[in-house]
Amino acid sequence: MNEKIKILVVDDEEKIREGCRRVLVDRDFQVFTAENGQVALDMLAEEEMDIMLLDLKMPGMDGEEVLELTHARYPDIPVIIITGHGTIDTAVDCMKKGAYDFVTKPFQIRQFMLPITRAADKRRLAQMARQFQQETIRNLYDLNFEKSRLRTIINCLANGVMVTNRNLEVVLYNPALMRLLNITEEIQTPAPLARFTEDESLVETLRQIQTNLASTEKLVSQELALGSRTVRAISAPALDPESAVAGTVTVLEDITVFKQLDQMKTDFVNMVAHELRTPLVSIKQLISVMLEGLCGPLLDKQNQYLVKSSRHIEGLLDLIQDLLDMAKAEAGMMVQHQVPIDLKPLIIKAIDLVDVRAREQGIKFCLSCQNLTPVHADEDSLQEVFNNLLSNAVNYSPDGGEVSVKAERRGDLIEITISDTGVGIPREELPKIFDKFYRVKHPKTREVMGTGLGLSLVRSIIEAHHGTIEAESREGQGTTFRILLPVMKPVLDGA
Repeated sequence: MNEKIKILVVDDEEKIREGCRRVLVDRDFQVFTAENGQVALDMLAEEEMDIMLLDLKMPGMDGEEVLELTHARYPDIPVIIITGHGTIDTAVDCMKKGAYDFVTKPFQIRQFMLPITRAADKRRLAQMARQFQQETIRNLYDLNFEKSRLRTIINCLANGVMVTNRNLEVVLYNPALMRLLNITEEIQTPAPLARFTEDESLVETLRQIQTNLASTEKLVSQELALGSRTVRAISAPALDPESAVAGTVTVLEDITVFKQLDQMKTDFVNMVAHELRTPLVSIKQLISVMLEGLCGPLLDKQNQYLVKSSRHIEGLLDLIQDLLDMAKAEAGMMVQHQVPIDLKPLIIKAIDLVDVRAREQGIKFCLSCQNLTPVHADEDSLQEVFNNLLSNAVNYSPDGGEVSVKAERRGDLIEITISDTGVGIPREELPKIFDKFYRVKHPKTREVMGTGLGLSLVRSIIEAHHGTIEAESREGQGTTFRILLPVMKPVLDGA
């Protein structure tokens, strides 16, 4: 355990990398550096690292993408974000994607070293915990000596730890767990799981792990509501030397603060959006009055400027509506009134809304609906899905062509495909199109206004209906979106 902690510094600025290296080497860390995300991932594949310091804004592969890949491939490595854009939103987003902590540039040495020291301690403790776990797992009932050693470690952890045996009895826990569960009395082990928690979802997860119904190679993560607290529970099987399940290990982390920050962000967006909408609508109405000549005749130049102003105000109103819709989607309120819906009228209505603009661009629509049956859905939400996808198909087909819409039943699903013959999407950008605020850039569509929230909203709505959406595209040949929605099952007599 006396080996030096290995730290990988990833930053596109050489002076930042060199500065970090000097500071860390002086404090007895072994330091590696990488000038971009791809080099960092290559180094991780060849060399085991203990901590990563990651710049958020880099050319090519940005820090958020590197964070996601690192967290997926090397979940035990604490990733500390170093960025000059240290906002609450950045902190929340990075923490959601697995970041351990973050510091903002420019930083002082004390500020810089604090999260690194904590991460190094956590890494050492985690390594020790794994070592002791392998020793104690051989006999979970004979913990007299081993428990005393392991308890010294886990008592220092801020997260709660709970270990159960084959009979779902708790054989080991730490003070942090008792604080999270609001238990004040000391409980002698082994003790029934019900003495600690009666949360049905957690109990069922541990039972599935015990009976091998869950994968023995993956962690099971879930959120629990414990009074006013929100806790993330991560459970995994504890294996004996023969790789059989001998018990479970659960780590509980209090994420209430992050939930509150996320709610604060949502409330702020809602407040700003509502406060902006009223004056913008009033301004748009006043401009409309002037354009209609009710305030007197206008010069051509005046008319031109007012038309442009009205168009930009319309764009702002669309942005506000997208922000409100995204807040509703994140709160699980986007889909509320689900009733039997016939999809064909919704598709026809969406086509009618963009038909004038489509004809101006020389675009033809081809509609085919076969063997359709109703779906149980929110009509307004699905209408927004079709409006968004068909509007995109027209916007990104500046040279004309054809937009094909097909809807047909396939077993227990309704498949809807919307295809265009437009500019298409580059292969490297295709996985990102459903991300918030992401927009595909193309010289022929630079005049297209948008927020980058449309496809993210579309995916949220489809998933809320227990459906799926995926996209296929070839640059210069067009794009196809494929939606699968479950059909409405018939109600049986007497059910």
